[in-house]
Amino acid sequence: MPADLGALEAAIGHVFRDRELFQRALTHKSRMHERPGETPCTGDNEQLEFLGDAILGFVVSECLVRRFAAAPEGRLSKLKAHLVSSARLFEVAQTLALGDFLFLGRGEEMSGGRSKKTLLVDGLEAIIAAIFLDGGMEVVREFVGKNVLDAPYTEDEEAGTDIQPAITNFKSALQELAQSRKLPQPRYAIVRERGPEHSKVFTVEVRVGKEWNGQADGRTKKIAAQRAARGVYERLMQEATAGSLAVE
Repeated sequence: MPADLGALEAAIGHVFRDRELFQRALTHKSRMHERPGETPCTGDNEQLEFLGDAILGFVVSECLVRRFAAAPEGRLSKLKAHLVSSARLFEVAQTLALGDFLFLGRGEEMSGGRSKKTLLVDGLEAIIAAIFLDGGMEVVREFVGKNVLDAPYTEDEEAGTDIQPAITNFKSALQELAQSRKLPQPRYAIVRERGPEHSKVFTVEVRVGKEWNGQADGRTKKIAAQRAARGVYERLMQEATAGSLAVE
């Protein structure tokens, strides 16, 4: 049986109004073929997967054009190819523990379907479509930005063709930034845990002195802490940018 879907909604950051749509996005065709009477929705996720693939491509392309306004088309295409690749989406699906929530037929269940790369990638694309249909494009942009794009990207001149993450460890980046600005070192605390034992969602808070703080959720404490650190780091950087512009 799939895990509590509320835990997945917490990880996604969106509560579905259309529960049937949500469940359909998680339903593999094997469930429909083997156990049609027990299927909790009206269809499998193949059409949603098709739609989600197109939506993901658009949102990633839009983000890259805005972020790298001067980059040539070839560079953007290479980075997009990486971000929408099955390898990248598989990582995202694993981070969300998506396999725990899939509705599978007995055959897929017995053959380890919850950890199969193809099923997890297809399920993630179907979830993206369901988020779009239930919550709109802005919710999708937030989800993709947080989970697929994850960190700012910049061109790697030595590689010539690859574009790699500029920051991969926001906890370290925040610590260094706080030190350079003579601020107290970041302090982290787990403020909430929810969901069943096998599928918890953690909320971590980070504080830098009295003025700077932020919270974020994650499937692990480490992921939640990184996301919280990123939020405070980016706000500190925005303040520094705004201050330099005001001086000019």
